Amino acid sequence: MNLKRTLFLLAAVLPLQLSAKVTLPAIFTDNMVLQQQSDVKIWGRAKPGKAVKVTTSWDGKTYAATASATGGWEVRVSTPVAGGPYTVTVSDGKPVELKNVLIGEVWLCSGQSNMEMRVADRVLNYEQEMKEADAYGNIRLLHIDNTTSPVPLDEASVRHGGWQVCSGENIADFSATGYFFGKELYKNLGIPIGLIESCWGGTYAESWTSAEALSEMPYFRPRVEKVKQIPESREARNRMFHDDMDEWRLRMMQVDKAFEDGRAVWAESSFDDSSWGEIAVPGFVQDQGLDGFSGFMWVRRDVEIPAGWAGKELTLTLAAIDDNDFTYFNGVEVGHTEGCMAFRSYKIPASLVKAGKATVAVRVMDTGGKGGIFGDANSIALDIADSEKLPLAGQWKYKVSMGLGDAPDMPVNTATEPNYPTFLFNAMIHPLVDYAIRGAIWYQGEANVARAAQYRDLLPLMIHDWRQHWGYAFPFYIVQLPNYMKAQEGPEESEWAELREAQKHALRLENTGLAVCIDVGDGDDLHPKNKPAVGRRLSLVARALTYGEQIPYSGPVYEGYRIEGNTIRIDFSHTDKGLKTSDGGPVRGFYIAGPDHKFHAAKAVIEGNTVVVSSDGVRFPVGVRYAWANNPVCNLSNGAGLPAGPFRTDDWTDGAGFGLQGGGLRGRNIRRVMAGRALPWLSRSVAGRIIRPGFPLFSGNGLPRDFAVPDKNISL
Repeated sequence: MNLKRTLFLLAAVLPLQLSAKVTLPAIFTDNMVLQQQSDVKIWGRAKPGKAVKVTTSWDGKTYAATASATGGWEVRVSTPVAGGPYTVTVSDGKPVELKNVLIGEVWLCSGQSNMEMRVADRVLNYEQEMKEADAYGNIRLLHIDNTTSPVPLDEASVRHGGWQVCSGENIADFSATGYFFGKELYKNLGIPIGLIESCWGGTYAESWTSAEALSEMPYFRPRVEKVKQIPESREARNRMFHDDMDEWRLRMMQVDKAFEDGRAVWAESSFDDSSWGEIAVPGFVQDQGLDGFSGFMWVRRDVEIPAGWAGKELTLTLAAIDDNDFTYFNGVEVGHTEGCMAFRSYKIPASLVKAGKATVAVRVMDTGGKGGIFGDANSIALDIADSEKLPLAGQWKYKVSMGLGDAPDMPVNTATEPNYPTFLFNAMIHPLVDYAIRGAIWYQGEANVARAAQYRDLLPLMIHDWRQHWGYAFPFYIVQLPNYMKAQEGPEESEWAELREAQKHALRLENTGLAVCIDVGDGDDLHPKNKPAVGRRLSLVARALTYGEQIPYSGPVYEGYRIEGNTIRIDFSHTDKGLKTSDGGPVRGFYIAGPDHKFHAAKAVIEGNTVVVSSDGVRFPVGVRYAWANNPVCNLSNGAGLPAGPFRTDDWTDGAGFGLQGGGLRGRNIRRVMAGRALPWLSRSVAGRIIRPGFPLFSGNGLPRDFAVPDKNISL
């Protein structure tokens, strides 16, 4: 153990030595659920050498332990079949009683923003669900707070004081997917359900994986070593960031032509922007003639301030901005936010507010993919005390100031940024690994779509990693990414389809399952509202595979194919009373290719448990794809009404048959990399290799630097 780590532990232990009262981790509170019929671990801290007793009311037994030299103690208690409520009393002479404890099934709910999306975020039927939630008091909720750390932590930070009893008020801030999963389990099993939410929007799978596991992958090995250089203290990480930001701002003033003599002249009200272009706000700039743009762009709009507003504080809201912004009012910076997930709301000091013309200007920094001001048009406005509002949505002036490759590296705040390898495992998973669970559900992958091939190894590695830390191969059930973006119009290459395939690849691990959701997404919303369907499908998998119910839990699963003349016959399992289409119409979603690897829309006919696929444009077929698109138009399902998941019979490299050359980088990704700071890295790596952009890079100070763009919507 290094000196810093030792001092850190001593700092945590010394105050406890002065206290005579036993303490428990924040995950042990009233209302908790303990895993049934298990030897569950209960632990805490006390004065070194102090005797600690734990008494469980369900059997009247008392378990004894002695606090170690550092104050730690632990016991293992036997839990009965599901039931309660009970009490657990922990005492070193001064008892601490945990009340209203239930014994039941405990599930961990983790991932990124679609797992984090709350019931109150207007999910389908949310008002009715919140009204009915009081009836499910035997469902209990524990919400792990968003925290980062470069080293594994022993203590989790929790919201709402610990475990909560399910109610309309309490589910409002809880994972909708997690809640609907737990509700379906409770309705069908009739026993207490404990749900632990530990998730963070826009985060990578590598952030949720331990250093030991990531070091098994050569790509992450040097990145893990770089993380070790980051200060452990949040305060030290904040200081480092602010020092680096001060230096970055000075350098930007020298290279950004919007500045003169240290002033942001492009943001001043007197600046003449008549030669600038126009752009719609909200809206991504790449959809408005700037395809492939990455870099710095200034957007501005004049607004007329009413006389009655003069000398009063205003609020400026700009919905969301992809990725970072520096926002000005009449030439004065009033706010700066990093990340496309955050809602922008800035206070305009009363001293800046004068009647007449004013100018709102935003320097938008886009690091790749989509960029610009986006979101709800009603959330782009100036207002005063929420009573009067000046809408700002509409046409704005814009001008590009510099490409991303021309700018100095912008520092990243390692005190708040979650997208570093190991950061979330250390702070939000490691503190839980001794708490007994039945299994885990996982809704993540959007942030990793640019690296789907890598995800084929990364996701199984993470699952194995968690199981190694818990000490047993608990069930792990995955939400396959739903349909998203523009509806499919023809054969296409798709990073989302590749990621879905990588998620299915993880089923090669024992005790895993997949909830196919290719029909419950929303082309216009990365965070679709039909979370009840997602939770229900996860529950079907758990009920069948964990609890042994004889129920359909999967849609049709591709098993193999045979070439029969000018057709290909696809075999399916999990047909459950026969294949059918969800809308009663012809089968849609199949594409077929010949030896030229060019795909054509296919005719597909159901014959028993098979589908026969053909096309007049393909005389000798060699490959078939189904639902292979970001937002496929597809309708194959089984008798239970569950959809078939995306699949392909081929393993051809990217771009084959789609007018893209080389089978490596897609055209859109080449633009993304070439427009960004990855250029020096690309020049060293491109020869003879497939390069996938969006990988974390490193800034000049040797710390990780992230240019990938995760979720493209407001954080939920």
